[in-house]
Amino acid sequence: MAEAVIIDGIRTPFARSGTVFKNIPAEELGRLAVHELIEKTALDPKIVDEVIIGTVSQMVDTANVSRVIAQRAGLPSRVPAYTVNRNCASGLEAIGSAIEKIRAGMAEVVIAGGVESMSNIPIFYYGKRLTEILIDASKAKTLVQKIAKFASIRPRDLKPSIISQTDPLNDMRMGDTAEVLAKEFGISREEQDVFALMSHQRAVTARSRFTEEIAPVYLSPRYETVVKNDVGPREGQKIEDLARLRPVFDRRNGSVTAGNASPLTDGAAALLIMNEEKARAIGYKPLGRVRAYAYAGLDPARMGLGPSFATPLALDRAGMKFSDIELIEMNEAFAAQILANEKAFGSKKFAQEQLGRNEPIGEIDRSRFNVNGGAIALGHPLGASGARLMLTLLYELRRRNQSIGLVTLCVGGGQGAAYVVERR
Repeated sequence: MAEAVIIDGIRTPFARSGTVFKNIPAEELGRLAVHELIEKTALDPKIVDEVIIGTVSQMVDTANVSRVIAQRAGLPSRVPAYTVNRNCASGLEAIGSAIEKIRAGMAEVVIAGGVESMSNIPIFYYGKRLTEILIDASKAKTLVQKIAKFASIRPRDLKPSIISQTDPLNDMRMGDTAEVLAKEFGISREEQDVFALMSHQRAVTARSRFTEEIAPVYLSPRYETVVKNDVGPREGQKIEDLARLRPVFDRRNGSVTAGNASPLTDGAAALLIMNEEKARAIGYKPLGRVRAYAYAGLDPARMGLGPSFATPLALDRAGMKFSDIELIEMNEAFAAQILANEKAFGSKKFAQEQLGRNEPIGEIDRSRFNVNGGAIALGHPLGASGARLMLTLLYELRRRNQSIGLVTLCVGGGQGAAYVVERR
């Protein structure tokens, strides 16, 4: 079986939705990432076999956004492309799909990654009645018929409805699931705010390190303004400011706030994945490889525990123990979710009752955990986060001259993803 290796990667800065990237659609963010990857790696586009991009909220006017991205990034029209969606793990799903294609001998060179423009996710929609009237009016053959259709519109038809980003399996918002875990594991508001503060502090400190994985973005129309860094980490963030924020989801008894949760974010990331023999023949030196990966399902109401369910499966497939892991990148959807996983990883009771295992996964050492901050500070552009986690981990392993890392995240709808990564 052919071995798949990750050659390199790049990403755009991550920016809070509604800020500097609000006018850049997902396909353009993705194009920027793929184009910059080609430039960074001096890749001949003609040798690319496939492009796979993960995204969650795909726009109707850019169906199969991966194909749009590939073509606009300058890849030959003969290079096929497809889009994957595993909610928050979409970027990782793209990477896993690329690896499987290479291992199966179906491809040798694949560009994989993720993108999300949360600034451009539709928030409002109009009712079915107005839609039907407008469709009928468009089909009317005479002006009189059109006017008659438009005249049937009532004021109530013009009132938009807000699209609620809830899980259709349980009608819960993701923040509601974080509140479930906070209560189940006895996690206080103060603990969540302290963790959020650490995320910002580490991300601010890591800003100079992130430059090697970030491609600056020049903003149209004059292209004089350049975004070089993530727009999210706050210098001078104080615990007192976090403590003043009110709960968002459970307003009376809750503890999850805008300050201890990841913000809506725009961004893209792309990685070059190749057959190892071909890569070395061309002269590429790989960053690393995915030794094993796993996905797990769990109660959607407790979806934040996904890492605790998926990690032991990935370790089993890798033939490793948690003690072998030198660095961890876990997506910070919510501070409560991270803290719940910390407790679950180290709990023998959780292992026995929830995982059917005799021993706990292992204690998480924060000196090896999200060392450059995480999504609470950097942001969580849904489709891109998994690819960003992979890229950040590989660069940090190289920086520290370490070998084994873990990328893991929770997935809306009740899933978990875990990838065991080895530096080459």
